[in-house]
Amino acid sequence: MADVTAAANDDKITPDILKVAGVVVLGAIMSILDITVVNVALPTFQVEFGEPGAPLDYAQVAWTVTAYTLALATVIPLTGWAADRFGTKRLYMAAVALFTLGSALCAAAWSIEALIGFRVLQGLGGGMLMPLGMTIMTKAAGPKRMGRLMAILGVPMLLGPIGGPILGGWLIDAASWHWIFLINLPIGVGALIYAWVVLPADTAQPSESFDFVGMLMMSPGLALFLYGVSSIPEAGTVTANKVWIPALIGILLVLAFVVYSFKPKHPLLDLRLFRNRNLTVSVITMFLFAVAFFGGLLLVPTYFQQIRGESVLWAGLLVAPQGLGAMCTMPIAGALSDKMPVGRIVPIGLIAIIIGMAGLTQITATTSYTILIAWLFVLGLGMGLTMMPIMTTALRTLTNHEVARGSTLLNITQQIASSVGVALMSVLLTNGLKDAELALLAIAAQKDPQLEQQLGGPEVVATGLEQAAAAFADTYWVALALCVVTLVSSLFLPRKKEETHLLDDEAEGAPPVMMH
Repeated sequence: MADVTAAANDDKITPDILKVAGVVVLGAIMSILDITVVNVALPTFQVEFGEPGAPLDYAQVAWTVTAYTLALATVIPLTGWAADRFGTKRLYMAAVALFTLGSALCAAAWSIEALIGFRVLQGLGGGMLMPLGMTIMTKAAGPKRMGRLMAILGVPMLLGPIGGPILGGWLIDAASWHWIFLINLPIGVGALIYAWVVLPADTAQPSESFDFVGMLMMSPGLALFLYGVSSIPEAGTVTANKVWIPALIGILLVLAFVVYSFKPKHPLLDLRLFRNRNLTVSVITMFLFAVAFFGGLLLVPTYFQQIRGESVLWAGLLVAPQGLGAMCTMPIAGALSDKMPVGRIVPIGLIAIIIGMAGLTQITATTSYTILIAWLFVLGLGMGLTMMPIMTTALRTLTNHEVARGSTLLNITQQIASSVGVALMSVLLTNGLKDAELALLAIAAQKDPQLEQQLGGPEVVATGLEQAAAAFADTYWVALALCVVTLVSSLFLPRKKEETHLLDDEAEGAPPVMMH
């Protein structure tokens, strides 16, 4: 009778599983919100850490973002091995503790150099939270509940970029920049206690040797490549030495790792997983989607601030409809992913994204906010049907033992793609604004009445703002083209129900994951 009941409840979300999901979501919120909250604070850092009347260069304070990203990229490849070696529960708690400690030190930073250093420490913890969280969720959910559980994890992934600017703007206005880091302390302590009480006990498998040779190629290679890509907006061109030299060295190191990785029994990143066609198609689709999504997402609040003259807080609030759209469709996508192949869900989401992105290619300096909010809502509807189903199908056909390595691969893909997307859209927009005769002057004149008079009055400024809006519209055409390519890739996702292997390890005698 007990077996029958267990089988009947096999596809239900139990309270124990929801508790595990709560731990993972808390960690994801800390990690993802932190990236976007700090973006808002960069102008504040310029003033706070500079001399009176002599603020720091934007390029210098931007290192607070770049340092965090590079630390993330360096530690993500180690996560799969470390999860096997120490167990996901212990490693997850260590990552939360490291992130929380880094947050406390960031709040106490006395110089921009100290802040950059502490951001590295924070990134080392933050980089492990998402791949470990995905591993924990996948093992807790089992194959029949994965779609719904991954939809829960998707909430902070999609809402973080929207909530970050709102929260950051409010904290800086109401208190001080220190609070964008201090807010992580109670969340971090709560997440640690919560994780200790409810996370499933898992068995470490310390038999695997650590791939030092692979680490010496993969982690520095990834960091150098992302450093080069992240330097493109500041340099304004791909041909600058600080862009192409580190990027080229990084690519060569990564290629060397790819060749080498098939030799050791337990490589740092298990590229043998790409023999799984489902995982391969999912990773390619995820990469294309993240380039278009994260790159395009960057432009929206920038448009509201530069073209429409809105504050950081209002720009964040105006982007919120995108998150509301995602919240509407994400639970639906999660439920559908458990009942039907994602190859029938993701293309519908991408069509909605293409419709929303096509609307944004028509943007002007005077487009009605009602129309803009409608397009953003449609974009959100599409995003909710896209991102987490891709991750669900990628992990569903792996065995329990492969899940940690698979989630690591997905997170590296997302990290690289988002960096490429942000760099690509930033350069296209910057060059578009530079090419327009009045665009940059008109943006500056919005907050400087004297400059407005020097340019020739409100009519000239309005003309310049139209030129600037055209640069945004042109950049959205590129994002739209990438979305169309992603749609083509998504047509190769499974259109028949995938055969799961998540329980294979247990069938072979590996210890099952026990729930407290």
